[in-house]
Amino acid sequence: KDLRIGDKVVVQRAGDVIPEVVKSLIDKRDGTETPFIMPETCPVEGCGAVVKRVGSIHYCTGGLTCPAQLKGSITHFVSKTALDIDGMGERNVEQFIEAGFINKVSDIYTLNREKILSLDRWAEKSVDNLIKAIEASKATTLPRLVYALGIKGVGERGARILAEEFGTLTNIMAADFERLTEIADIGPETAANVVNFFAETHNHGVIEELRSAFGSFPVMEAKEAGALSGKVIVITGTLPTLKRAEAKAKIEAAGGTVSGSVGNKTDFVVAGSDPGSKYDKARKLGIEVLDEDTFKALLGIL
Repeated sequence: KDLRIGDKVVVQRAGDVIPEVVKSLIDKRDGTETPFIMPETCPVEGCGAVVKRVGSIHYCTGGLTCPAQLKGSITHFVSKTALDIDGMGERNVEQFIEAGFINKVSDIYTLNREKILSLDRWAEKSVDNLIKAIEASKATTLPRLVYALGIKGVGERGARILAEEFGTLTNIMAADFERLTEIADIGPETAANVVNFFAETHNHGVIEELRSAFGSFPVMEAKEAGALSGKVIVITGTLPTLKRAEAKAKIEAAGGTVSGSVGNKTDFVVAGSDPGSKYDKARKLGIEVLDEDTFKALLGIL
């Protein structure tokens, strides 16, 4: 609905859900108003991490330590698709935070039997099972660890892409914006989020505490160089003999990356019948277009 002051509409619906400010009622001001200035650092007590803007969104970069984000970051870190620590559901996470046992994700690894047994609802067997689950989580994979950190915009697939590209968390942390944007399917917004996350000293400190707790972080074995190593390929249209999934598997096995869209980073396009707009865009950009036979010859599978 429209927002009115008296008979004047000051906020109205624009589009499906986004309200539009129609006008400012200057005559309603009494002189006590002050302009809002976006803070440069997180205003939450105990945080103080840098506030970054990506697109139209401002956010705190202190994800692993910010008190306002603590419950969410811990719950994500221990979830099944991340470190998979069974026994640390949302209710138990809240209990540990309220007891002061966990103030950042690395504190999970300082929990001990005596601490947990001092809390309500915990019996010896459930405590022992949780301690075992925490210990077992140290044997995780690099993609799971990267995903568990909760970097804005980096989901499971993005975490795997980063792990495969860089091999170690140390290498990911050292990557700059330009290097990240060279990777297929890592756009500028995600690249900025990664850089901002690892630029925050709060996050560095927690990561070093995690490294100490783990003994060593997992690594990702480098892909063996193949005929398409480092190449970005787009498949479009219906190929005469290869199914789309089969062609994609062959590209990845040869060290290449399959992208869903044609752009400046595309090395070539494999086109079949009825290729559509991707073919047209490749031609416009001067990107080489291969038919199936040429593609097979490139891979040595004719």
